[in-house]
Amino acid sequence: MSYCRQEGKDRIIFATKEDHETPSSAELVADDPDDPYEEQGLILPNGDINWNCPCLGGMASGPCGEQFKSAFSCFHYSTEEIKGSDCVDQFRAMQECMQKYPDLYPQEDENEEKEKSSKDLEATPMKASAAKEEKGSS
Repeated sequence: MSYCRQEGKDRIIFATKEDHETPSSAELVADDPDDPYEEQGLILPNGDINWNCPCLGGMASGPCGEQFKSAFSCFHYSTEEIKGSDCVDQFRAMQECMQKYPDLYPQEDENEEKEKSSKDLEATPMKASAAKEEKGSS
């Protein structure tokens, strides 16, 4: 005998073998090419932005989702000579919002970035000379 129970926000359904022996009565709906919830990429066939595209990484639905949508829409539809140059205010608002949520939107400090790249550059010649020494000694 199958049954269902609720545990907090979860609904647990137990089904028996007999439940699965009966064919499903679910009807499949034909794909709609204009369905904005279908994974079709970033830009829908009608030219609109697909805010449900996984390529956006959930940015459109986070705490700064409205600011992101505003900035991204402005850039997408921009007709300026330098695309998006008319969207500075929207991108500034998005950046200010993201700075309020550093755990969700981590920003690498410019100084850390410079230190990492300079350390990488310093290490590279050392590795190369060490490799030459190993070749010469063998």
